[in-house]
Amino acid sequence: MHFIKVILFVTTFISVTISQAHPAGFNFGWGGHHGGTTRGMSFGLSPQFYQFSCPQANDIVMSVLEKAIAKDIRTAASLLRLHFHDCFVQGCDASILLDDSAAIASEKNGGPNKNSVRGFEVIDKIKSKLEQACPQTVSCADIVALAARGSTVLSGGPNWELPLGRRDSKTASLRGSNKNIPPPNATIEGLLTFFKRQGLDEVDLVALSGAHTIGVAKCATFKQRLYNQNGNNQPDENLDKSFYFDLKTVCPKSGGDNKISPLDFGSPRMFDNTYYKLLLRGKGLLNSDEVLLTGSVKETHELVKKYAQDESLFFEQFALSMIKLGNLRPLTGFNGEVRKNCRLVN
Repeated sequence: MHFIKVILFVTTFISVTISQAHPAGFNFGWGGHHGGTTRGMSFGLSPQFYQFSCPQANDIVMSVLEKAIAKDIRTAASLLRLHFHDCFVQGCDASILLDDSAAIASEKNGGPNKNSVRGFEVIDKIKSKLEQACPQTVSCADIVALAARGSTVLSGGPNWELPLGRRDSKTASLRGSNKNIPPPNATIEGLLTFFKRQGLDEVDLVALSGAHTIGVAKCATFKQRLYNQNGNNQPDENLDKSFYFDLKTVCPKSGGDNKISPLDFGSPRMFDNTYYKLLLRGKGLLNSDEVLLTGSVKETHELVKKYAQDESLFFEQFALSMIKLGNLRPLTGFNGEVRKNCRLVN
């Protein structure tokens, strides 16, 4: 009899906890056909996911980030990009963190990632601190999402309530990393195709491109704009002249592919709306930045102008689009696992 009472209490407690975590009418539409369900039972993501199992999770993430970003300012942009490159391949499942092994062809070797994606050591450090505090509780996929938000906040950008409860994949997709991540020389039509494939729209494209308000890019990613934009050995005519001459001093016609230039030279350390202001002046670094304004899609032009005028509008939409990005096909419930080491399956 006592055993039955305990069962009833536990069941009641679980249902109360779940209903508190997901108040009625607060439906984000997670789960469903995006692989976020197990048969007959739906597990959504919730900002309160670690409320009882690891309440200090975000504090631990932030303390590691503060030190890492103070040591290397590029870390913030690298961690934001890591989240983006993870979610665009198989969903937000930390597949990008897996190293090569007998069973895994690592996404780190994909064209858009090789010698380019950074921040893995910071994720390792966060994971090891979380394993000490709350063993086998916080997933690597959630760490990547928390690190992206923390990096934004520590750079002066917006904060948002981040849904948690993602689990880690046991697989990676090298093919997916080569196929699904938009290249820096993409056209506006190409960018929209990549984004729409993920269920993201024009507004998400322009807002998430605003992450380029921090960080740098290698010469290899924008060199064609300086020397051979349309296969005619001419520069991109949309480039501001003085900006063009500045970039030529950084990036010679041959060699120097790994030299770097800030994506937003106006305020490269600050998360703000300067990126959009520079686009309006012909000073966007990558082709994929410039085409938001010069491409054939009127809606993206209008959004660039709006975000250049109104920073709070940009911050608001960036937060919403980051939540949407973080909800791409997460593994939840009994799917996937919580890795002990982010680089290896258990």
